[in-house]
Amino acid sequence: MRAAVAVIQAWGAAFIAAFQFLTRLPLPVTLHYDDALFRRSVVFYPVVGLVLGWLLAAAGKLLLLVVPPLPAASLLLGFWIALTGALHLDGLMDTADGILSHRSRERMLEIMKDSRVGAMGVIACVVVLLLKWSLLLELLSGPAGGSSDALLLLPLATIWSRWFMVAAISRWPYARAEQGGGMGGMFRGIGWNTLLLQSVVAAAASWFTVSVTSASGHGLVTVAIFGAAALVAGWLIARYIGGKLGGLTGDTYGALNELLETLLLLVMLWLLS
Repeated sequence: MRAAVAVIQAWGAAFIAAFQFLTRLPLPVTLHYDDALFRRSVVFYPVVGLVLGWLLAAAGKLLLLVVPPLPAASLLLGFWIALTGALHLDGLMDTADGILSHRSRERMLEIMKDSRVGAMGVIACVVVLLLKWSLLLELLSGPAGGSSDALLLLPLATIWSRWFMVAAISRWPYARAEQGGGMGGMFRGIGWNTLLLQSVVAAAASWFTVSVTSASGHGLVTVAIFGAAALVAGWLIARYIGGKLGGLTGDTYGALNELLETLLLLVMLWLLS
C-alpha cells in the first residue's frame, strides 16, 4: 500500500513539475527538484501543451468578442509569451547567437551561455514572433476565428512541439556533458520507454482535441499529420544543430519548441484552407 502511495505521489509531483517548469501558471506547491523528478516530468509535457493550447483557444475566442482580429492577434501572442515566461524564446535567442556566429563548437557553446543577447538572437526572435503573429492573425480574421472551431486546433501545435522536445532529449547526446552540464543536463538518461509513454500521452491529448472540434473532419489523419510534421521538421532542425554543437542543450530544446510551434501553426492553416 505504501509503495502504491509513493508511486502516485512521485507521478503527481512529476505532473506539477512539468507545469511549474514549462509555464507561469500559478501552482503553489513546493517540490524537491532533482534529476529523477525532471526526467519523470517529461511524460506530461504533451499535457502541458494541451492546457496551454486550450487557454490560447479560449483567449482567442474571448478577444474576438471585444476587439478586431489585428489587435486580438497581438494580444493573443502576448498572452502566449506570458504563459511560458518567454522560456523557449530565451533558448531560441541563445541558440541563434551561438549557431549563427559560425565559430568553433566550443566558442558557440560559450556564446550560448552568455546571458547577453546578440544581434542574431534578436533577429531570430523578431522573425519567429512576426511569423507567429501573422499566422494567428490569419486564424483570427478568417472563418477560423469567427464561426468555426478552428481555434480549438491550437493545442495540436503546443502538444507536438513539446513532444519533440522529449524526443530530442532522448535521441541526441547532451552537448555540454564534458563541461559539467547546464539545466538541460538534468534530463539526461531519458530512454525509449519514457519517449514511448509520452508519445502515447501526446497522441491521446491530440485525439481528445480533434474529437471536440468540427474544424477538421478526419481526426486520426489530422493527428497523424501534426505528429509527422513535428517528427520530420524537428529531426531536420535537431540534426543540423546537433551537427554544429556535437549534441543538443537546454537552449536548443527551447529553440526547437519555438520553431516547431510556428511550423505547426502553418500546417494548421494549410489544413483549414
